[in-house]
Amino acid sequence: MARVPSWESATEGRTVSVRYRQADGRLVETDLDRLVVGEVSGGVPVRDFRWYKGRRHYSGWYFAATVQRLVAYESLLELARILLADFDHSVVEIASQPFHLAGRDGDRLRHHVPDLLLVHADGLVTVVDVKAPSRMKDPKVTAQFTWTRRVCARRGWAYETWSGGDATVVENVRFLAGFRRPQLLEMDWVPTVLAAARGQSTVGGIEAALAGRLPVEVMRPLVLHLIWSGALVADLRRPLASTTTVKVAL
Repeated sequence: MARVPSWESATEGRTVSVRYRQADGRLVETDLDRLVVGEVSGGVPVRDFRWYKGRRHYSGWYFAATVQRLVAYESLLELARILLADFDHSVVEIASQPFHLAGRDGDRLRHHVPDLLLVHADGLVTVVDVKAPSRMKDPKVTAQFTWTRRVCARRGWAYETWSGGDATVVENVRFLAGFRRPQLLEMDWVPTVLAAARGQSTVGGIEAALAGRLPVEVMRPLVLHLIWSGALVADLRRPLASTTTVKVAL
């Protein structure tokens, strides 16, 4: 990976400079056109997280099933977007605070660290910025978004600004994430649960069909895991319940 001669000089003209950290923590500097997406998606956050008394945002780490590693978040709203990405079966890589962008926006030199970088199975890259609804119309924020969108377009990347989704869907996904780890479940029973699901249309129907064969404490986590994994398809626009309709994915 070639290093740019100077962080500031690399921001002259139309060049957009990028800083990111590889998996071993090594800082790399390059320009946007030469950025290797795989190094970024497999790296670590470009900036350090700080915890202190009185902090207004809740930061932490989430173990993403998609990438089988911890992904950092700087707010609960950002965590919600990571949960949706982890549940999205088209997403194959998730990186938080993936890189630091620097470049000219007219006469202004802009610096920005997007919140997330998502890589999809078809190769599409989506850069995501998460902001509270109250800040979405702030002129400084919208100007930053506009510049970042142009930068992403230069690489053929999608750009998303996110301030929240359907509350029911988000809460359902948050609940299902508790059953995302197959190593904690009795996975040998999955074929039995799927066979029962082919003859039933609701979560409660599956449980009733397996009553007496599997204890509910084994069966229900498996049903929820299969919804998380996409093996069972459910309408998450309504709260999950025994009446939730499900079908086996094709």
